[in-house]
Amino acid sequence: MVDGSGRGRPRSESARAAVLHAVDDLLVEVGYAALTMKGIAERAGVGRQTVYRWWSNKAEVLYEASAVDAQHELSVPGSGDLRKDLKAYLDALVTFLSRSDAGAAYRALMGEAQHDTDVAALLTSRDILGESAAGIVEAARKSSKTSLSLEQATALLIGPPFFHILSGRNAEGIDTEQLAEQFVRVLN
Repeated sequence: MVDGSGRGRPRSESARAAVLHAVDDLLVEVGYAALTMKGIAERAGVGRQTVYRWWSNKAEVLYEASAVDAQHELSVPGSGDLRKDLKAYLDALVTFLSRSDAGAAYRALMGEAQHDTDVAALLTSRDILGESAAGIVEAARKSSKTSLSLEQATALLIGPPFFHILSGRNAEGIDTEQLAEQFVRVLN
């Protein structure tokens, strides 16, 4: 690791990117229990020490990869129509949680957090889904008469599809247009 004096090997951003790209693909292939730092390093084509230079365990690697991908996959451009924007965000959320490799990583971490306090602490360190919804939720709050906080309103928006998918139900049963309408009604 490089310190302030410039000693040590410089970090390779391309190696870091290769690790982040490899980890969720590997998770989908082998599952969380079989995922190892050695396997991640091999898939990324880097040495194990390179992986340990940035992360201390597989949960940290997986979480960062999921967060980076979620930022991209859950970014929905605004159209100016609140209901359309809410539906577009919910569609992206459902896709992320049910079909995306990054979403599979996030779901695996959610499951692991139920019995691993370190993984639970990692997940609570940053609210990936809340961050992704903040813009659209804030727009909805401003256009309504709600007294709900940003956190409460976010839970109302992402909670139903999140619960539906994480409880093992088929994502095809989620009507995002109806959820967007219900959300707007609750806020008003």
